[in-house]
Amino acid sequence: MDRTSKAPAAANPRRRALRRRRLLGMVFVLPALLLLGALVVYPVVFSVGRSLFDASGDRFVGAANYTEMFRDPATLKAVRNSAIWVVVAPVLLTGLGLVLAVLTEKVRWATAFKLVLFLPMAVSFLAAGIIFRLAYEQNPDRGVLNAAIVGVHDVFAPPSPYPTARAREGRGLSGSPGQGYTTGEVRPGDDVVLPFVGVAPEAVPGRAAPARTPAPSAGSLSGAVYLDFTPGAGGRQGRIDPKERGLPGVTVEVLRGGTVVASAHTGDDGSFRFDALGADAYTLRVPASNFAAGYTGVDWLGPALVTPAIIGAYLWVWTGFSMVLIGAGLAALPRDALEAARVDGATEGQIFRKITVPLLAPVLTVVFVTLVINVMKVFDLVYIIAPGPVQEEADVLATRMWLVSFGGGNDQGLGSALSVLLLVLVVPAMVFNIRRFRKGGA
Repeated sequence: MDRTSKAPAAANPRRRALRRRRLLGMVFVLPALLLLGALVVYPVVFSVGRSLFDASGDRFVGAANYTEMFRDPATLKAVRNSAIWVVVAPVLLTGLGLVLAVLTEKVRWATAFKLVLFLPMAVSFLAAGIIFRLAYEQNPDRGVLNAAIVGVHDVFAPPSPYPTARAREGRGLSGSPGQGYTTGEVRPGDDVVLPFVGVAPEAVPGRAAPARTPAPSAGSLSGAVYLDFTPGAGGRQGRIDPKERGLPGVTVEVLRGGTVVASAHTGDDGSFRFDALGADAYTLRVPASNFAAGYTGVDWLGPALVTPAIIGAYLWVWTGFSMVLIGAGLAALPRDALEAARVDGATEGQIFRKITVPLLAPVLTVVFVTLVINVMKVFDLVYIIAPGPVQEEADVLATRMWLVSFGGGNDQGLGSALSVLLLVLVVPAMVFNIRRFRKGGA
């Protein structure tokens, strides 16, 4: 009897101690729970409820907002763009991170290399968006990417010398910059002047000399292409004045019956000469290639490329994150398996494909899913980089939700429905990631 009565008495202090510990734990956890409820649970519940009402919030509409969401072409475009982001960005980032993590193990300054690649993570998305908005500018004088592309292009295909030039009207030239200019009939021995305007004085090459026409001679056709503008006003239109300069490097062609029979480039003084021509009548042509607009690069922020361009900016920011996480997993791999494979004669490529990647599969999965969650919520880069006229072409669910609710749409019912859709898409990936972390911890 004494022993059985003592057992419950001994258990009671233990239960009381356990209750006190639980109560103490609840006291410490309660502020975090209250904060979590205020910042997460309440907004989620409110958004779900708000999505069932109209734009004003006064009339209950049920699932009408969800139906409208999938009828709106702009929203469907945002869903399509979000799908592109989810498929492309995490795959590229995980692949780049894996390759860079493996390569950094082979370089001498691995730590410095990782630091440089991780630095963009210290830059806010706002700053990164501004940086890439400037880098993607189509004007080569402002956008660094197009400046490099145009520089390389012009090495192999030099730009036209005078893209803004046009012929002086009523002075013997007919046509347009897009089609080229032609003269009337001319014959050997004639001296032809071809006046042009529309060229800024500073755009005339520095080697340009005062315009002149070569001395005419029998059997030759000569003339000059010049800028018909006299500094300080004055001068006569269609006549070469002493202060007017020639336009060097202009292509001039001789046509007979519509066929090009000779071609030449003007000298520093704008002069040209064609010798050994017959006594026939000819036509001079200044072809359109002299006036073609120069290559201005790629329209990065146009409707066709704006989404890939923004994904490129996202890769710049997040590649370091992916590389560091995968590098940490790589450092924990059993080296004896890698060395055994090398001893057995496996190449580095075979080791990478058949040993490194399979062993890193859990880490790669966590990195990939984490990036999927992050990509679904991307907002800053899309909103900052995409110009106003193509904003709709670049929209993802997060930006569409903001634009519908606060950016001019003023329909918070539809915006709340979009936020619920975004939550429904993100939650499965979050649950999957949490389970992976728990398994790893176990």
